[in-house]
Amino acid sequence: MIATQPDMHVGRRGSVLSVSPLRSLGKQLSMPVHDIRKGRGAFKTWTLPDPFAIPPDGTQPPTNHILVTASFGRILTGKMLNSFQPDHRLNVHPSLLPAYRGPAPIQHTLINGEGKTGVCVIQMLKFSEGIDAGPIFGQKGMPVAKDSTFESLRSELGPAGGQVLVSVLRDMMSGKVVPRPQAPAEDVPRAPLITASDTLVDFKTMRSTEILGRFRALSHQRPLVAHTPEGKPLHLCKMRVVDPTIFKPESLRPEPGWATLDTSGKILSIRCAEGTVLGVTKVKPEGKPFRYAQEFWHGLKGVKSHAKQIYFGNLP
Repeated sequence: MIATQPDMHVGRRGSVLSVSPLRSLGKQLSMPVHDIRKGRGAFKTWTLPDPFAIPPDGTQPPTNHILVTASFGRILTGKMLNSFQPDHRLNVHPSLLPAYRGPAPIQHTLINGEGKTGVCVIQMLKFSEGIDAGPIFGQKGMPVAKDSTFESLRSELGPAGGQVLVSVLRDMMSGKVVPRPQAPAEDVPRAPLITASDTLVDFKTMRSTEILGRFRALSHQRPLVAHTPEGKPLHLCKMRVVDPTIFKPESLRPEPGWATLDTSGKILSIRCAEGTVLGVTKVKPEGKPFRYAQEFWHGLKGVKSHAKQIYFGNLP
């Protein structure tokens, strides 16, 4: 039996119906598919479909029922988990636990510039016992490519997670699976929910590589936001790291936030922390359409007054 998110209307004005891939798979396999309730609050009162209904008090869950979740987006209540044997509650998590416990492990892996990640199949614990803190049944590590984005890394981790899950299920059936406790988690990075504050760009404190990593991690979900010289939000839509040695002090000031249009006329070069430089080629000003760097640059008030460099953000 499959339980998945309801189909949703997405795109401009909800013109496109997004169908859950699990729903499509269920139909192909002639498996029953059930919608969970929308919203976290409503989900808490959702009743598991038969034959996984919560057993009466004192009744042990069947030993042949197994729960598997992956990118489910909901925390199962204790009552729901009680419908399954403790070691039959499996969760596929896209990180090498205990690092990056939480709802956004792929994003935070990229934001932090990690060179390695992986997947784990763990025992799902009750909320009071810890989120993503259960014993590990199996795991697989893999390198993170330098040009990885959220989409590309997710596409690599998905099949890897499936392989680990199949191996764990086979070991469970043969009685060979041996879960191991997670290592202490006091000093490992976390993966909290992504918020609007994660998309704010601060040229004073962030190196160009950090901003690019944040862009690769979050741009599928939210645009990165800087501010124009007038203090208005500016979405950064396409970027790359630029070699800072090509700029002389007179062509690009060393203080973070100063920007110029490069000699090709196609790249908005912005000085970032520690002398690094970010090259932005496409932006979207607030309330306006996308613009390439050259068009945006020549529309700035300071440039119209013949300024060769412009400061992005409030002057110190």
